[in-house]
Amino acid sequence: MENRYYKGQLLVAMPNLADPFFSRSVTCLCEHKEEGAFGIVINQTYTDITEKDFFKSLDIECKKEPCDRLIHIGGPVQKFNVFVLHGQPFHWLNCFMVSDTIAMSSTIDILQAVADGSGPENYLIATGCAGWAPGQLEVEMKRNSWITCPLDDQLIFNIPTDEKWEASIRTLGIDPAFIMDGAGHA
Repeated sequence: MENRYYKGQLLVAMPNLADPFFSRSVTCLCEHKEEGAFGIVINQTYTDITEKDFFKSLDIECKKEPCDRLIHIGGPVQKFNVFVLHGQPFHWLNCFMVSDTIAMSSTIDILQAVADGSGPENYLIATGCAGWAPGQLEVEMKRNSWITCPLDDQLIFNIPTDEKWEASIRTLGIDPAFIMDGAGHA
């Protein structure tokens, strides 16, 4: 039996996914192998935690302007860990390549660079991540809880957060109205 791994793709929650955290979520799958999978949810943010507040809590001065991006809720696992999904450059400590154009870093050097304006142009900061035990994601895929779509830098970094789910579905040539809850029921 051939194993299919989805590292470097977007996982898009289908309407039948009942988990309240992952409902209509879009997750950048950073790693997927036999030992399990993990990713960062890219379309959920805290409504009241900006970069300025976040950096202040870390005793890092935010010198860049504006410093008002919202911090993402990357998932329900490792809630107190910080992850930065970003584009080039990729020279940060412990920089982990997700694809040819996107990496994940979680060290203080990239956070300081973002705060002083010398970090990557394209990035999002998240606390927490999504994780799957060995075989768990494969089971969820077979249940049609998720569909995958290609990783898209523009979608991750430039589409408004509340539009990412529908935009992800549209990249597959599907009208989101056709897969909404209750679609097609009389």
